[in-house]
Amino acid sequence: MRSARSVSCATSVRSGAGIALAGIALLGCAAGPDFRAPEPPSVATYTSEPQPASAGEAMQVPGGVQRFVPADAVGGGWWRSFGSLMLDRLVGEALENSPTLEQARMRLEQARQDVLAQAGATEWPQVDASLSATRQKPDPAAVGISSLTNGRNFPPFTLYSAKVNVSYVVDLSGANRRALEALAAEVDYQQFELDAARLSLAGNVVTTAVRRASLAKQIALSEDLLADQSHQLEITEQRYQAGGVSRQELLSERSQVEQMRASLAPLRAQLAQADHQLAVFVGRPPAELRRGGVDPGAIDLDALVLPAEVPLTLPSTLAQQRPDIRASEALLHQASANVGVATADLYPRLTLSASTGPESVSIGNLLNVWSVGAGLTQPLFHGGELQARKRSAQAAYEAALGAYRVTVLQGLQQVADALLALQQDAIELQSRDKAQRDAQASAQIASERFAAGGISQFALLDAQRQQTQTSLDRTKVQAQRLVDTAALYQALGARP
Repeated sequence: MRSARSVSCATSVRSGAGIALAGIALLGCAAGPDFRAPEPPSVATYTSEPQPASAGEAMQVPGGVQRFVPADAVGGGWWRSFGSLMLDRLVGEALENSPTLEQARMRLEQARQDVLAQAGATEWPQVDASLSATRQKPDPAAVGISSLTNGRNFPPFTLYSAKVNVSYVVDLSGANRRALEALAAEVDYQQFELDAARLSLAGNVVTTAVRRASLAKQIALSEDLLADQSHQLEITEQRYQAGGVSRQELLSERSQVEQMRASLAPLRAQLAQADHQLAVFVGRPPAELRRGGVDPGAIDLDALVLPAEVPLTLPSTLAQQRPDIRASEALLHQASANVGVATADLYPRLTLSASTGPESVSIGNLLNVWSVGAGLTQPLFHGGELQARKRSAQAAYEAALGAYRVTVLQGLQQVADALLALQQDAIELQSRDKAQRDAQASAQIASERFAAGGISQFALLDAQRQQTQTSLDRTKVQAQRLVDTAALYQALGARP
């Protein structure tokens, strides 16, 4: 194993003088490797190219420049930086009522109780009380003493017994301690899984709410486009009746109108699906999403604030704070402890036992009986089972180590992707915004020329349609910049 090389004293006693001496030497030791967390990434940046310090620098980008500020940690409540009280309420409701989080909390509680159960079963002696009454009839002939009874049989009698039994397995090789260590690592894993679920839920609510606001605006703009194109179609039909345009031009206009009308259907479906998804996030049936004043429709895309500063941690810090990476590390710790359990199975086991209690054939004449014992068991031959189990545990550790490395690399990739996406969003949004402003100015000129009789109404509608189309394109990028910001917070492992 690569990151858990230190081996405790259990491995050094296998060549000792004997089983008894080995048992004494193992007392207080734990077999197998002592876990050490893998070293965090040594790289200083997330990207191979110079890591961006900002997005939109030296650009006239709507929402302004977004700076990535070095930080030791990403604080909680990050979604409040978007400046929407309704968005804050949605996230709060989700964190409070989500059944997904309740499931994760109960799994954490189950893991904690498993630790308590294992600790009670192994760290303390087991004490049990028993009470029994047995009806017996001995047969003297069966044991060859019939001559002593002159052929007479003993009468049946009742044997009463009340005992207290005490047993304790001395943890010579540390098997119980390693088993407890593995269960404690499971508790850590479930805790980090809960943290990851909270982070993922907050990110999903923000992303879905932003996309819903974007869809609502896209639908409004698409309806404006449809109205302009329908008006153009009416003019084209009138010109066709007057012989001013060909049938081909008329059919082309009709096709554009129907295509625009068809594009509205999936947008409306996506809007409804976003509402349904938000309802699930906040733990409600879709029909009751707007109960108690909750209304995602109150989130206006243009009113959302782009966070001007986003804290950015080092890659080494990311590996120590991001919950899914910490969860993977906990599984690695558990696999290391399981190697210790499998190793300890190769060594002796010492069991201490004692019992005391009265026994008699008469309740009024009970005789106290007690016993004390100790047993030492050393595995000698199990057909290679124990060694195979140890090798299996070691292979499981190597697999967990590989999974941990993949999780770290994926975390670094997600941060790098989000940083570069925000850079490109700023560049695209600048161009889309400029195109929209140019189209708006062009539509204004067309309106003035139409008022002066310089162009036709059809040409005016065409200029207005182009303005609306550029606004629609800009809306998509505007929303994407907000979504990618939320993705960066999530990739950095921000606390909910």
